Amino acid sequence: MCMEKTPWERAVEFHGHVCMGLALGFRVAEAAMGALGSMRDVDEQMIAIAENDSCAVDAIQVITGCTVGKGNLILRDYGKQAFTFALREKKKAVRITEKSPARLNQEAVSALREKIAAGNASDEDKANLKEMSDEMVKDYLAKPLGEVCSVTEITYDIPEKARIFPSVTCFSCGEKVMEPRARLQDGKAICIPCAGNYERGWGK
Repeated sequence: MCMEKTPWERAVEFHGHVCMGLALGFRVAEAAMGALGSMRDVDEQMIAIAENDSCAVDAIQVITGCTVGKGNLILRDYGKQAFTFALREKKKAVRITEKSPARLNQEAVSALREKIAAGNASDEDKANLKEMSDEMVKDYLAKPLGEVCSVTEITYDIPEKARIFPSVTCFSCGEKVMEPRARLQDGKAICIPCAGNYERGWGK
């Protein structure tokens, strides 16, 4: 008889491997749904804003149902393990950040990763790293949510639902581009890659 996969197993299947980043996203998703009293999103009633593009985001997509494709997962790559979740109807929002609990074998894991990165690791080293990493993830998933996530209710201006816009044809490459993303150059619609940048150092 085929057993139904657990939510964690589905997250791992989607992401492709087990890692601490995925575990963090899984716990963040659990914390968000608990704090908001929400089931998995179906039609953009929940919004997630991730302030990074790490492995955590994959778990958030699988568990909460907020996805880039639906437009209710917004990526703002600030390099921070911080996430905002909101419900449209309740007008309720929470910000969740990572707590850093003590992790099993953290120093040994870090040392092995450095050894592997330097190209000096044996097959036994690699096997030991996988075993220790898997144990760290297992321990992390078993910890109480309050030990791994900090949840704060906030006031947040909820973004509008994703809209469908007409497309225009880029005068330069001939490809279609969503109208709000097009640039005007010499009176003609141009896509962003064809338009190039005019920053004069502002973007540095």
